Amino acid sequence: MSLDEVQDVRTPDAAAHTDAPATPDAPATSDASSKPGAWAALRPLLLRMHFYAGILIAPLLFLAAATGLLYAGSWQAEKIIYADELTVTRVGESTVPLSAQLTAARATVPDGKVVGVWPAPDREATTRVIMEVPGLEEGQTRTVFVDPYTAHVNGQLTTEGDALPLRAWLSEFHSSLQLGEFGRNYSELAASWLWVVALGGLALWIGRRRSRKALLVLPDRAATGRRKTLSWHGTVGLWAVVGLVGLSATGLTWSKYAGENIGKLQDGLGGATPSVSAALAPGSDAGSDAHAGHTGHTMPDGTEMPAIPATADIGVDKAVAAARAAGVTHELRVTLPAKGKGYVIKEQDKQLPVHLDSVAVDPADGRIMDELRFADYPVLAQLTRFGIDLHMGKTFGLANQIALGALAVAVMFLVFWGYRMWWLRRPTKDRALSAGRAQPRGAWRKVPLTMLLPLAAVTAVVGWFVPLLGISLVAFLAVDVLLGAVAARRAAA
Repeated sequence: MSLDEVQDVRTPDAAAHTDAPATPDAPATSDASSKPGAWAALRPLLLRMHFYAGILIAPLLFLAAATGLLYAGSWQAEKIIYADELTVTRVGESTVPLSAQLTAARATVPDGKVVGVWPAPDREATTRVIMEVPGLEEGQTRTVFVDPYTAHVNGQLTTEGDALPLRAWLSEFHSSLQLGEFGRNYSELAASWLWVVALGGLALWIGRRRSRKALLVLPDRAATGRRKTLSWHGTVGLWAVVGLVGLSATGLTWSKYAGENIGKLQDGLGGATPSVSAALAPGSDAGSDAHAGHTGHTMPDGTEMPAIPATADIGVDKAVAAARAAGVTHELRVTLPAKGKGYVIKEQDKQLPVHLDSVAVDPADGRIMDELRFADYPVLAQLTRFGIDLHMGKTFGLANQIALGALAVAVMFLVFWGYRMWWLRRPTKDRALSAGRAQPRGAWRKVPLTMLLPLAAVTAVVGWFVPLLGISLVAFLAVDVLLGAVAARRAAA
């Protein structure tokens, strides 16, 4: 929800700004501030904050929603665009060993170093061989797609994590508009304010008096003009508010400034995401080089010392077999041994019910060195995992992606309706360039001190924890004070 109602400017056509028809038996519905008590004091402050946050932050929210909509559709788009790489030509009766598939990938990219392999997750999918190749940007790898039935290479793409080029580009576009670190500030600012305007709008919408309770959750079809726009803005915002707050919270976990604070808080509460230990015993060197023995050394008496064989490696096929025997079976991602470390084999099936167990396998004998079950994750780590995957559209697959798309469209309409209400609230119809007014200054003076002090304290803590929210809020206040001083000077003159 980006904008809601603003100050009731009582003009001769003020009846047009109410929620109910101006009849003798219809209750007044737009001026909820007439209610006595704390809400009547707090409502003007919420109105002013919601108004300015909506006006100034709404463009960023619209951008985030539009780019998020594109990202939500990228999951299905890449299945079509990269069908040749992702799917096999013909399903065979049996697959060739993973080692043979790795050999085919190495032959295709001779200057690449294989660091991992993702066995085909289903009968029609290809195996992905992950390679480090000189010249790629940080975070990028070259993925070779191998037919598991024939070891034929279907193609190769530059990827980031599990994202193919289209989704990788759209992900960066959504998070930074392809402007690098500077661009990330836009998405963090949008995520920082999204929950504020959503919850503020929710409070304002619920706090309104209305002639029928159904108008809380359904648009008023009998309304016209601004009342109709407000009705759609409020009801759609009400239905979307849980999703919007969830997107804001999970989006902040990726952010630069607030994300760092969230990570520290999570670690302090014992909710850090654990990982298996793949460290080999001292002296083991499984990942040092290509399985060749060391050359002999000369003894003090001049005789040649026998060659020392390199650490044995059972191979990727036996390592995967050991992991499967330990119960790690769904949508595997295998990290090959590096210097001083063994195989790490993880499940990456993030659709419910999730399969995210992992094991570390000793390359010398196939022994399970360490194992980690998702059920043993701290609760905070589990919730974080679920939240991030929901935000990315993974947890429920296509249904999740459709829901994300619907939320994105809802945000864009909420922004449009908010600006439309702003335009329709302009004081006179003959002033083409005028616009709606905000709640008058000084609303905070009406809030009781017993409510104002805790509210200020909470705002300060949240502003520190979510820095871009705090900085922008201070900037808003500074500009507002400056405009107020200028207006006062003009009035005095």
